[in-house]
Order: sequence, then structure tokens, then C-alpha cells
Amino acid sequence: MKQLLQDLFEKRVNQFVSDKRSPKPNFPKAEIKQRALANRSAEIVKVKASGKILKESSEDEFQTIEYQAHYQYLIKQNGTLYMEEEIEDRLAKFYKNALVMDEEMKPNLEPVDLPKSDTSMLTFENQDERLSYEYDRLKAVQYAERWWNSYNPAYKKFENDCTNFISQCLQAGGAPMRGYPKRDAGWWLQHNNWSYSWAVAHSLRLYLPNSKSGLRAREVSSPDQLILGDIICYDFEGDGRFNHNTIVTGKDAYGMPLVNAHTYNSRMRYWAYEDSSAYTPNIKYKFYSILD
Repeated sequence: MKQLLQDLFEKRVNQFVSDKRSPKPNFPKAEIKQRALANRSAEIVKVKASGKILKESSEDEFQTIEYQAHYQYLIKQNGTLYMEEEIEDRLAKFYKNALVMDEEMKPNLEPVDLPKSDTSMLTFENQDERLSYEYDRLKAVQYAERWWNSYNPAYKKFENDCTNFISQCLQAGGAPMRGYPKRDAGWWLQHNNWSYSWAVAHSLRLYLPNSKSGLRAREVSSPDQLILGDIICYDFEGDGRFNHNTIVTGKDAYGMPLVNAHTYNSRMRYWAYEDSSAYTPNIKYKFYSILD
């Protein structure tokens, strides 16, 4: 099984590298990645990929492998270089050692712990107490870099972990919790319990611009207005319900955000997610600058 996986990576890894002399990639992921980069006047000059088998089975002459791929892309843009990384769970099937199927195992973007009530009805209570703090953007970004591809054992891990991860980054930057024990109020995690805004993407998107105390944010109109430690929210289907969040951890050569995230575990990824399997032409974004 390991040899089958190794052969698969060797055949595909160079398809990501931009080279006019090479034939057009026949790996859809590589083709989508190259096209998205070309739209930004960028290209992959080197790629490294590794795989880890998660589950394997055999039946007669068929072999099935569930595996995790780790891609590292060295990207060149306007004379500068930076490294982007992403993790992807995939399912491959072989017949007589020949590949017959290989596809992404798309993560579930719906939170497992859905509230019984509509999270659009979050409580934004008046706060007489001003929870003052100074948001340490460097610490928030350092946390995002440290844990982008692993899980801090001090926190609960969610199946859809993107918002939990962003909340951890914000807390690492000094954002104060408030609202316990009301799940539909404030922003908090305590005693293996949490507010909807801590762990549900749509709830955090509602909480950030409406909070009057503690963790607050101001919506801006374009991504280039964001700086390190700010937050981007994603509505992939454009149906009004946001289902993903990222944190800004860098800028590309043209000053556009690069982001880290969980669920689609990635670091220094271009903010627009045009190379993601979750992307649709109807996608909508919200850009939030954290206030202190």
C-alpha cells in the first residue's frame, strides 16, 4: 500500500510546477491551483508532497486507501518567494495496482453541535463594563502558525474545527472572554462548554461586528484593508449562512492577505480560496478588523 501511495505522489507532484514545456496537468487539483495562481501573477516553482495512510483495505484485487496529503508550495510572485502549505484527506482506489479513483474527502462544514435556536438570534446585551484589552496581533499570528496543522490539547477538538481554531488565536492575542454560561451570548469557552460564537462559523461572523464589549471588530470593505491578526468569514454557497473563518497571517507581494485555518488545514493560503473544493461562484466574504 505504501508503495502505491508513493508512486502516486511521484507522478503528481511535478504537475503543480508551472512549466510551459510540460503538458497540461491531468490532476484537477494541480490545474485549479495553477490557474488561481496565474490570476495573481504568481507561480509555483517547487512543490513537496508527502502522504500518511489513515485507513486501508483490500478485497480480491481491489485496494482502497484513505490517506492524508501534505502539500508544500514554494510560490514566486513579483520577485518574492513564500511557502504555502495545506493538508487534504483523500480516498484512492486501485485495481491490480493501477489507480482507478482518487478524490478529496471533503470535510463537513456544518457544526456537529448545532444550536436548537437560530444563531442569527444571538443575544447582544448591553455591557456597562468596558472590557479593555490590547490585542497582541503578533501572539495571535504566532499561535496560528504553531497550531495550523495540529490541535492544542488544552482545548476541545471539533470535527469542524475552523471557528474553534480562530477563537483560540484571538484568545492567544489577549481577547477577553465574556458571557458565560449563556451559550447564545458573549464569546467564551469554559468547563467543556462554549458559546455558539466560539465554535460556530456563522455565530462568530454575527458576533464580531455586533459586540460592544471585549472582543469586537469593525467590518471593512476590501481584504487589502486587513492586517495581521484580522479575520475573514466565508459563505461558500452565497446563501447567507457563513461556514468558514480564517485569520490573516501574512501578505503577498501585492499586499493581499494570506491566511491560516483549520478544517481545511492550511497556512499562508491566498485569502480568496479560489483553489478550494468548497469554492463556488456564489461565494461571499466578510472582512473584520479586530478592535481593542
